[in-house]
Amino acid sequence: MDGADFHAAVYHVVRQIPNQKVTSYGKTLWHIAKLIGMPRHARHVGQALKWVSPDVTPPIPWYRVLAASGTISSRGPGTDGAQRQKEALEAEGIEVTVGGLGDLHVDLSRYGWFPAVGSVDTGVPAEEMDEADQQEDT
Repeated sequence: MDGADFHAAVYHVVRQIPNQKVTSYGKTLWHIAKLIGMPRHARHVGQALKWVSPDVTPPIPWYRVLAASGTISSRGPGTDGAQRQKEALEAEGIEVTVGGLGDLHVDLSRYGWFPAVGSVDTGVPAEEMDEADQQEDT
């Protein structure tokens, strides 16, 4: 799977996350990277979502993807991405709590969306998924 196909698969799956639900980039049993057949590429999922244009149609609800612990990842010093993500989640009715260190957190046991691998349309042809699995195993 090349970079463009990887991004397309990420966007295709993220568009399927239901309203008022969240999932993770990776490092958990079920997550975006694993769903698209690239379980070792959680950071790449984050990078794919980092630069999504707000004008893309149909919209990509990037804000529904969190770190595996349920925390909203910082976008770096001087950025407002974490705050925008918090506001978008709260606008959908998802409760975001603030931890002792100021970290923003969502309860994955309450709001998590973790479908089984193979149960979500990835937009990637089966042959490419098989090739991706083989590349991951090497």
